[in-house]
Amino acid sequence: MTRLTLALALALALPCAAQAQTTADAAKADGKAFGRDIGAAAQSAATTQPSADRVPGFNGTPSQSGYFDDPKSMERAAASQVSSNTGYQTMRDSMDRRARFDKVDLDATIARSKTISQDPLSYTSGMGVSGTQGRCVPLPPTSGTAARYKATCNTGYTVESGTQSCAVTLQASVTTVTDYLYYCSRLDPDCTAFQLPTCRRTGSHPGKCLQGVDTPGGFKCFEPGDPVDEYTCSAPVAGETPIRVSTRQSVSTAKDESQCANLAADSNCTNPVETCTDSDPTTRIIDGVAVTQPCWAWRRDYQCNRFSPAQDCDTLASTPGCTLEQEYCITDEVPCRTFERVYDCPVPDQPQDPNQFICDGDVYCIDGSCETIQRQANDEFKDAVVALNAMDQARREFDPDSLTLFKGTRESCSSKVFGILNCCKGKGFPLIPGIQLLVALGCSREEMLLHQKDVQGLCAYVGTYCSSSFLGVCLTKRKVYCCFESKLSRILQEQGRLQLNKPWGKPKTEQCLGFTIDEFSRLDLSKMDFSEVYAEFTDAARLPDELQAATQIQQKIEDYYANARN
Repeated sequence: MTRLTLALALALALPCAAQAQTTADAAKADGKAFGRDIGAAAQSAATTQPSADRVPGFNGTPSQSGYFDDPKSMERAAASQVSSNTGYQTMRDSMDRRARFDKVDLDATIARSKTISQDPLSYTSGMGVSGTQGRCVPLPPTSGTAARYKATCNTGYTVESGTQSCAVTLQASVTTVTDYLYYCSRLDPDCTAFQLPTCRRTGSHPGKCLQGVDTPGGFKCFEPGDPVDEYTCSAPVAGETPIRVSTRQSVSTAKDESQCANLAADSNCTNPVETCTDSDPTTRIIDGVAVTQPCWAWRRDYQCNRFSPAQDCDTLASTPGCTLEQEYCITDEVPCRTFERVYDCPVPDQPQDPNQFICDGDVYCIDGSCETIQRQANDEFKDAVVALNAMDQARREFDPDSLTLFKGTRESCSSKVFGILNCCKGKGFPLIPGIQLLVALGCSREEMLLHQKDVQGLCAYVGTYCSSSFLGVCLTKRKVYCCFESKLSRILQEQGRLQLNKPWGKPKTEQCLGFTIDEFSRLDLSKMDFSEVYAEFTDAARLPDELQAATQIQQKIEDYYANARN
């Protein structure tokens, strides 16, 4: 031992000896005082006549004295009180609610450790006692992520609106018509003979004058006869003699709409609009007769909607690991023309962290005495960590006003059905770079934040509803999510609702309410799958910043002793 070391040892030992002597004297004094107090109490008890009344709780013969003759009865009495004893029930409930995990989950968690244990030298060889850092070996890759997400696609129809036209022409014809003129006194009951479809009243004139006189100015009638109605008929009237028979040329016109019959009968074609396409000249000779019409032909335009089958589910259907969960109509029309399919898919494996190593330089030596820095991995059991985090999360998310736990926030995003721009890609899809561009194209900032939350595993997919439609075809849909403070809260909500048979409400009305205290007490956490969060609680790798901190501590120790030698 060097002189410096001996001096240090003596300097350290002398104060400790003085301190030890002072402590011993104080302890001896305390012991004497305690002995005096106990001796006085013992002397008083020895000189006092014994009495059963002085025994606390003694009342003659206690009921427990029966156990002396039959010790087995004590066991039976205890067994009979098991069902009603509060302490026993508390212990039993705690054991029943304790998280349990399948062997496959445990194996997946310790898979990396097993890999290292099969060939430990490949990860720890090269360790020396010189105090140098040594080499670092990358840890084996993890088994991948257990996270999954809900992906949606659509099937049904698209509607295409367009204008379809047809031609309408004016057909004119000239026929020779024979007119039969009849007179009939208005008061003559025989005038009913002219009440025929082929006859029409075309005029009237006064009847023959019954009394009158000639005057220089002409004949003046004092008593005109009954008025006479004039009837023009297109055919002779039986039993009547016409006053005059004449012929004339009759022009008739009619629109020829035969080319538009199919469009007019199509219920998907509406609102016809006519545009004149032939109006020059307006007067034309038809069978030698001049016929004048403002327009002779038209183009009739219909607004028609055509339904075409469409779907965008091929990518999800062919993605490994994606399974179809359900298909439902997102519109209220019958028949339904737009369906949504929901797939349950695994989140693609993320690239491994290149900074996870195990290093062999955890040895430092001072004056020939070597010590090893003990490195222990995070060996907390995943069930304990999940339980502790669940308790902490419940404490932080408890709402004293509504007495509920794990309340979420309703958030939604919109996208065009079968459209290119989709603001609702969500977890499993990379966010298109350039938030400003997406906002300019129609996505809101809230939708971008929702995407980021969903990528972090904070949001549960509730469902989709149609926000705008045309002729039963959904044009724009809104996807609704419930977002929570943590991934653990989201998992508790998703799987807890399955246990409670409490599904999400309709997407239009779901408000993401939390669990009541009674509902939360009925949840069995041991039956829930927390594999998605295990990786966050079981990080066994030592990162380079830890290695650097250990190296700095070792250097400080060496510097301290180096300075002490000087």
